[in-house]
Amino acid sequence: MTIRYAQTKDIPMLMELLRQVHGVHYDIRPDIFKPTTTKYSAKELEEILCDPIRPILVAADDNDNVLGYAFCVFKQAVGDLLLTDIKSLYIDDLCIDENHRGEHIGSALYEAVLALAKKTDCYNVTLNVWCGNDSAMEFYKAKGLKPQRIFMEHILEEEK
Repeated sequence: MTIRYAQTKDIPMLMELLRQVHGVHYDIRPDIFKPTTTKYSAKELEEILCDPIRPILVAADDNDNVLGYAFCVFKQAVGDLLLTDIKSLYIDDLCIDENHRGEHIGSALYEAVLALAKKTDCYNVTLNVWCGNDSAMEFYKAKGLKPQRIFMEHILEEEK
């Protein structure tokens, strides 16, 4: 297995993986997520692939088939009144093909994200996990991530 930057030729498999991860989110929260869509379109992926602020790492097998991805975004709060000027690497999305989960591909991708963050002088790596995505939560806890903040909600329809 090789970890490399995503390329235009990877877009069809990236789209399939985006469908898979969206399905996980839809199953957890059908009240929020639409049933048949993806986070990005193929056209948006083409643009992201050209953006150095938004690297996409992929895990590819020996035949160069994409088995998983890590969409990342460099973030920095320069000149913020409250926050220090630290640089972060945010994991926007991480997905392993459902046919290859449990093969340590996620660990390899996460380690590559950490290496990229260190190489680019980031202070930390951050991400969000949806409540109910217990396997992702356990994976990230096992990797040493800790909650930084908690995003809460109050669904008003529940009061009716």
